[in-house]
Amino acid sequence: MTTDTSAAAGAREFRMPDVGEGLTEAEILKWYVQPGDSVTDGQVVCEVETAKAAVELPIPYNGVVRALHFEEGTTVDVGAPIISVAVAGADAPAAPEAAEAAQESAESGAAGTEEAAAAPARTPVLVGYGVAESSTKRRPRRGATTAAAPVAPAAPEAPAAPEAPAAPAPAPEPAPSPAPAGERPLAKPPVRKLAKDLGVDLAAVVPTGSDGIITRDDVHAAAARAATGTGTTPVPEPEPAHETAPESAAPARAAEQPAAPAAPAGARETRTPIKGVRKATAAAMVGSAFTAPHVTEFVTVDVTRTVKLVEELKSDRDMAGLRVNPLLLIARALLVAIKRNPGINAAWDEANQEIVQKHYVNLGIAAATPRGLIVPNIKDAHEQTLPQLAASLGDLVSTAREGRTTPGAMQGGTVTITNVGVFGVDSGTPILNPGEAAILAVGAIKPQPWVHKGKVKPRQVTTLALSFDHRLVDGELGSKALADVAAILERPKRLITWA
Repeated sequence: MTTDTSAAAGAREFRMPDVGEGLTEAEILKWYVQPGDSVTDGQVVCEVETAKAAVELPIPYNGVVRALHFEEGTTVDVGAPIISVAVAGADAPAAPEAAEAAQESAESGAAGTEEAAAAPARTPVLVGYGVAESSTKRRPRRGATTAAAPVAPAAPEAPAAPEAPAAPAPAPEPAPSPAPAGERPLAKPPVRKLAKDLGVDLAAVVPTGSDGIITRDDVHAAAARAATGTGTTPVPEPEPAHETAPESAAPARAAEQPAAPAAPAGARETRTPIKGVRKATAAAMVGSAFTAPHVTEFVTVDVTRTVKLVEELKSDRDMAGLRVNPLLLIARALLVAIKRNPGINAAWDEANQEIVQKHYVNLGIAAATPRGLIVPNIKDAHEQTLPQLAASLGDLVSTAREGRTTPGAMQGGTVTITNVGVFGVDSGTPILNPGEAAILAVGAIKPQPWVHKGKVKPRQVTTLALSFDHRLVDGELGSKALADVAAILERPKRLITWA
């Protein structure tokens, strides 16, 4: 733990905010500042990991860092002071107010920026979760010369550099170059996570985004150059863990999952602390398994027509540029089955002893990520057209892969799909996502001998498993819902006649 023995007047303590809904702790992954560094309002000072997501925390005022109260890797309770800053002047918001504003912004679950509130000063928020003063304002860089003086009284904060006037017509732009030495490259949290995963040094990446921001394509290009030494072809992105794949692709997909830590020489066992997403997942699964009485039913179905329809949709102009795969039609089939059997889209309210029937579908997709299993959901999936649903699935995939799924995206789900087939697994007995009444597991799609029109022929076959909460979904309702999904996948034209 880094400490500072000098108690400077005007010091403020920034406390760990609740960056999700009801979270109680977060792990400090990385500090971006050290004692003695100048910081400005909105500058990111550390990255933390909660049970739901990894986010960067900005400091909500100007000043000089006096102390860091916790080391990297430490799990800190929400509300505990994590950094002390000697502020310059009394215009900075109080620490409790800053934490409250950060919490309110995080709870909105919004990814990206929104319009700033009508106030003379910028509201301090968490990066990627709240408002920004201007769409053109850059995030202050570490070590910037406009930082406030270390002690009070100090001169007023230096004004930001004037923005260049908009040109009346497009003009050639100067060739981009990496960030100057000593300055922190500008990049959004998911891009930083991607660079970390690919082993790319952001300081050496040439930015092409607006205002000198490094983009995902920039990182991929840098990784490609590092791997080949020449060329700028982006590194191919791995397929998501929750996409249905042919049998031949299953072993390769399984190999893409993060490997277990290498054991030290001579070690007979390795211990890894349970924290973050894995800790939250374990607690949720234990609570669900021992609270809701699970029942799982299975059905094996010929999905040859669905596989053919997927290939046809890939060449449809209305689906151009969208990710089209069997998972898309499975999701649509489940939505139609819920419309025909709405009772499976419900929740059990133990406190009030009520069954809560949901008249909307927030469709969860279980996704395996390097940080653990997460279940983001597509809000109001029942209202989306097939192209819209394909776009939503594509966004969910890329967001989860880059590690930028927000806490809000993982809240409020009503029913879930988990695709174990990508690992070559035929079926399973999935545990309900807490607060939901049903979860559909999809097995591998494989060519198998099947009786078709009175003859044994090779057909594309898969096994579906539906787990449901037997407190509110009885065997008849669960069986009907599962049978409807299977019937649609066997004859996908029912997507039209039953919708």
